[in-house]
Amino acid sequence: MKEYLEKILTEALQKLNYAVKNIQFDKPKEEKFGDLSTNAAMLLAKELKTSPRKIAEEIINKLEYDNKLISKVDIAGAGFINFFISDNFYKDNLTTILGEKDDFGKSDLNKNKTADLEWVSANPTGPLHLGHGRGLCLGKAVANLLEWTGYKVTREYYYNDAGNQMNNLGKSVQARYMQLIDPDFPFPEDGYVGDYVKDIAKIIYDERKDSLKDSDDIDFFKKAGENYNFKLIRKTLDTLGIHHDTYFNESSLYENKIIDNILDEFKKRSLSYENDGAIWLKMDPDEGFQKDKVIVKSSGEPTYRLPDIAYHVDKLNRGYDLIVDIFGSDHGDTYKEVLYGVQMLGYDSDKIKVIIHQMVTFKMGDESVKMSKRSDNVVYLDDLVNDISPDATQFFFVMRGRNTHLDFDVALAKEQSEKNPMYYLQYAHARICGILRNADDNIPDHKNLDLKKIDPELIKSEDEIKLLKTLSRFPEEVESSAEGFEPHKIITYLNEVAENFHRFYHNNRVVDLENKELSKARLLICLATKQVFKNGFDIIGISAPERM
Repeated sequence: MKEYLEKILTEALQKLNYAVKNIQFDKPKEEKFGDLSTNAAMLLAKELKTSPRKIAEEIINKLEYDNKLISKVDIAGAGFINFFISDNFYKDNLTTILGEKDDFGKSDLNKNKTADLEWVSANPTGPLHLGHGRGLCLGKAVANLLEWTGYKVTREYYYNDAGNQMNNLGKSVQARYMQLIDPDFPFPEDGYVGDYVKDIAKIIYDERKDSLKDSDDIDFFKKAGENYNFKLIRKTLDTLGIHHDTYFNESSLYENKIIDNILDEFKKRSLSYENDGAIWLKMDPDEGFQKDKVIVKSSGEPTYRLPDIAYHVDKLNRGYDLIVDIFGSDHGDTYKEVLYGVQMLGYDSDKIKVIIHQMVTFKMGDESVKMSKRSDNVVYLDDLVNDISPDATQFFFVMRGRNTHLDFDVALAKEQSEKNPMYYLQYAHARICGILRNADDNIPDHKNLDLKKIDPELIKSEDEIKLLKTLSRFPEEVESSAEGFEPHKIITYLNEVAENFHRFYHNNRVVDLENKELSKARLLICLATKQVFKNGFDIIGISAPERM
């Protein structure tokens, strides 16, 4: 509907020789002000030096629209133009929802475009812990949103299989292996102390016995740890329904000489210099940087900036129209340095969108859970998933905007009542399924309903129309959520659907044997609502249960 309104408004403005860039339509807070409203007249008032109400009157006089779609247009306040959509439009939308089914809400907005979404990207130094959860579940939902707007999405996992963290893992595994032979063998101070390291060492010992007791091959122990941990990570992702198309290893940036090429390019462009044995990248103060940054330490080891710059250059060279990264708040400043390096190499960094999510506090009674891979009291993500279910894990990590701190109430996530926001939505879907099962027994021919044979005048109550209005907004909600990478908006919208459905169901008898034709019309509304719930759940990344 917004596209139609934009078209007729643009035509009216052209007749008046007026121009408004980026015409916006918003849903008024009060129903008396219509279904959609625009402030186009107010935007023109300053330029034309005329009252916005007068401009609004001129625009309305030039509007040409289909009365079957729009029942009324009026002016409110200082000059808002309010559009009242015809009830028949919302009734006709039932045909669209039930016809498109699982595709209702999908668009061609980004048809023939490609997107690369990189997320999770935890180094294989141990299982995924609670600190990974928010970004992990956010990425799953964002990938779905991008696909629903037409993108062909590549889901990518990048991990560092080199560097100090992996060396520490190798030393940790070796120490645990040696302790099976000599219990007094020292454990490294910065080693990983989780029980999983002992499990890896035990597997090695069972296979090789004490044949490696004199070995200095840290790479062997490191690779054994990497393989074991990545299997654990993949298992957790599988449990949550998360699957990646590409797994990118940082080591390939060195093997394929991409790092060397980047260093050469920086040098050729006079963007880097050597000082005290280290290589520095020149940073422009006008871009907000206070000082130059080291990209290769005096020891010869690159800092995180260099491989990250090389990795993003590699992705840009693959030709994606959109590249999305998801990071925690601890990356809030560092990613800017990486994008700056990419830009200085002549690449379009505008294609790269970085999503930063805030921290999460987990409530276990009155205590908060602290996470650390080098701590005995670490809480792994599997523990949470097994405790509250994959659905609840996905939902609760996604239900708040990424820019806000998230309080994750584990007790609430486990509760089987309408106090639980996920249960509330899934129960609404299950209730509809129950209504349809009841209809199967009492009005069996409802499954073969012909929409053209349903009298639209039967659908006339305020609750019915309000629910239909809400359902019709789903495609717009999907596009809006995708534009800002904000899947929590889908949850907010589905809450509105649920509230309107429960009100409709409470005030209108659906299966009425004394008025089967009215029942059939209302069953169509139920079917459409069920479909919108299911499609919304698919985007969020949770199931649509038929019984609860």
